[in-house]
Amino acid sequence: MPPVWPSGPGRQQMMVHLDIEVDDVARETARALTLGARLAQFQPQDDVRALLDPAGHPFCLCTDQTPPPGESQ
Repeated sequence: MPPVWPSGPGRQQMMVHLDIEVDDVARETARALTLGARLAQFQPQDDVRALLDPAGHPFCLCTDQTPPPGESQ
């Protein structure tokens, strides 16, 4: 069973979450989609793209300019 994103009480938990730093989030999102990923319904930040691999495991694409969740620039 694939994990649920975002996780919640009583729902399958993810085993790992990858944050992948890229130069261009839009371009790499398009590339990931052509390789079989899909956009996650829940997008926690405007400047980060949360995606799911073909098996449903979440990963995010971000730039080095993206502040970690909970921090502002």
